[in-house]
Amino acid sequence: MTKGTGMLFFYGAMALTVGSNVLYHLFQKETSGTIHPLVALAATYATSLVVCLIVLPFYPSDISLTTSIRQLNWANFGLGVVIVGLELGFLLSYRTGWAISFAAIVSNVAVGMLLLPVGVLLYHEHLSLRSLLGVLVCIIGIALINYTGAE
Repeated sequence: MTKGTGMLFFYGAMALTVGSNVLYHLFQKETSGTIHPLVALAATYATSLVVCLIVLPFYPSDISLTTSIRQLNWANFGLGVVIVGLELGFLLSYRTGWAISFAAIVSNVAVGMLLLPVGVLLYHEHLSLRSLLGVLVCIIGIALINYTGAE
């Protein structure tokens, strides 16, 4: 992979994340409030399974499917459990009145704050003064959102 290609994938992966995250929140907000939330999630994951199976043959990999299956570990299955909590949490947050413009911000800032010590302690990531100032700005932002009466 050339350096230019690597940069394309580097930024392309984040663009996919951001674009998908925006659509995720729009779709979550539009999910019918009358359907049982776990039925809604089951339909979501059935769709996800079908899409993964369709795209799988077109995604390049040097690792065979059987090797990949053998390399699955507890984290893959734990992620499946945790994703249900994530999806259900946002679905219920929107159903109980959280504004789409604030729910993701509050959630992401809180997650970022909780992951800071994890990154430093478990993964030996560096926490600079600039990063600490960013954390302070995030805390102030959340306080301002709550102070202004945002939903």
